[in-house]
Amino acid sequence: MLLTTLLSQHPEAALDIVRGTPAWVGALLAALIVLGLSATRARSASPARLALLPMAMLGLALWGVQSAFATSGRLAELLALWAVCFAAMLALGLRGAAPAGTRWNAAAHRFHLPGSWAPMALIGGVFLIKYTVGVQLALEPALARDAGFALAVTGVYGLLSGWIAARTLRVLRLQKSAAPLVAA
Repeated sequence: MLLTTLLSQHPEAALDIVRGTPAWVGALLAALIVLGLSATRARSASPARLALLPMAMLGLALWGVQSAFATSGRLAELLALWAVCFAAMLALGLRGAAPAGTRWNAAAHRFHLPGSWAPMALIGGVFLIKYTVGVQLALEPALARDAGFALAVTGVYGLLSGWIAARTLRVLRLQKSAAPLVAA
């Protein structure tokens, strides 16, 4: 790809790319890093709070597909591909259990979540892909109409969104599987 070639032959171009990045992208990255780092420590969270990350990542992924490929003439089929990849990863991901050490406290209506670097890796992956695609398209706008590029990017967005959603749903399932408290 153009970006890889450019950076391998002219590593100093990375600084120019970062300088040309809008300030809001840096602010978004900082907020995502704070969110990811908060997940590395044991914490408690409400079900609504747990739903925020997959909803935000889902929004970023769909925005990524729409903003990159809206003019490609393939947006409807790309969104369908995203949905298929999302559903496939969701189905696969729901087969597993919640992360070890995760517990539902019915009395407090909160989950105890052990610290994990997995959310940070997922958040970073989605951001890095979105940023790289944005840079790639800024350097070579015609890529937005390249079917292979569009299919690959859209598929990855769908798979990552499904993985994040599945991980969250595995935790949320603990609410239903928790034994109800019986009053004495």
